[in-house]
Formats: sequence, structure tokens, C-alpha cells
Amino acid sequence: MSDDLAEAAVPGARTAAAPGARDAPGAGDSSVPEDASVAPHEPRAGDAPGARSALEPALEAVLMVVDEPATEEHLARILEQPRRAVADALRRLADEYTLQGRGFELRLVAGGWRFYTRPEHAAAVERFVLDGRQARLTQAALETLAVVAYRQPVSRSRVSAVRGVNCDGVMRTLLQRGLVEEAGTEPETGAILYGTTNYFLERMGLRGLDELPELAPFLPEADAIEAETQEGVPSFDPDAPDPDADDTTTTEL
Repeated sequence: MSDDLAEAAVPGARTAAAPGARDAPGAGDSSVPEDASVAPHEPRAGDAPGARSALEPALEAVLMVVDEPATEEHLARILEQPRRAVADALRRLADEYTLQGRGFELRLVAGGWRFYTRPEHAAAVERFVLDGRQARLTQAALETLAVVAYRQPVSRSRVSAVRGVNCDGVMRTLLQRGLVEEAGTEPETGAILYGTTNYFLERMGLRGLDELPELAPFLPEADAIEAETQEGVPSFDPDAPDPDADDTTTTEL
């Protein structure tokens, strides 16, 4: 009789356990599971990797390469997913990074999502950035910088044509070092043009670009290459592997 009263006092006590709990230790415990009240968008540190959908990794990959915050609408269109699903996945990722104590976070800023380093690691990031600005440049970077200096304002495609290889990666390095900067757009194509910065002049010990040595004695074929690129004939194979990837020659700048 007393057993019947005890069971009636806790309705559903025998059905609260998960399937298979009969064989697990403590299967008779009728307490509510620890994670029963956790919202779906708040994963725990112990969650299995399989708990993720295919959407989260795709979002991470895209957000790794954005230059500015990406809106949920844009991400939904790119990934061909409903906006609501994208919004929920972004919030799950943000919660996951916070819960795991990562050195970066995913934030919604100015209507868009982007990765940011956490404020508590600002000192380490600052030291790394300043150290990078003092690091040596490879021979490939120096050659690319010379093309920009003498042909500015110039587009990336024309820099690549003069050098004969794809220079996108090297140009990004020069931008990060503060040696080159955007200098408008090309009227005909809309391509971004680049030029050198005041920091470049400072590092080179020049008061102005007019103090650069004359180009002709060192690169007599440059004018011919420039004329070729203006005619729309590429002087390099854009699909060819970049030989500068293995360039380890460095120079202080």
C-alpha cells in the first residue's frame, strides 16, 4: 500500500528515465536530467561533434574569409538556407565559443556577424601585429612592392602580369604590413587600385616618390609588359601554382 502511495506522489516517475536506462547505473533515480532545461542553441562543452549540423561548419568557413561583418540575409543566400536556420546556427556557434573559452568570439556588430579576438587577449595580439610589421619581407614581396611603387596606382591583376605570377597573397601581406594601401578604382573595370603609403617612404628613407631611382636601367621591359596588359593579354597563367609560396629569401624592411 505504501509503495502505491509513493508512486502516486511522483507521477511519471518510472517513465522519466531515457530508453536503455534500466541497464545504466542509477537507473532508478527519477531526478530531472541535468541538461533537460538547456535550450537547443546552448551546446555544452561535452557535446559530441556529431551534434552539429552541416550548416555550422559552412558558416565557420565563410566567416573565416570575410573582410567585413556578414549579414544573416547574405549568409543565407550564399549557403542556400533559410534565414532563420542561419540565425539560429550563428547563435549556437557564438554560445559554443563562449562556453569553450576560445580566444575569439563570434559577434553581431552593425547588423552583421564576424569573428573577433577577445578583449582579454588584446595585449598578445598587439605584440604579434607589431612584431609582424618588423618581420623580414620575402624576395617575392619586395618584387611586388617595387612594381606597386613604380606603377602606382595599379591593380592586382597588372601587378601579377608584370611579375608573371599570381600576387594576391603577397599583396595581402603588404597591405597587412601597412606598406601599400587602396588608392581608388580603375574607371574601366572597377578594379581596386593600390599605391604605397607614407610608412613605405619612412622605411625606405625617402621624402617622396620622386626620390625613387629611375626604373628603366633596372627593368627595361616593364613598359612593354604594361602595354601588353593594357591590351588585355595576360602575361601569366592565373591557374599556375604560385612559385612564391616556397620563397624563403628574406630582406629587412
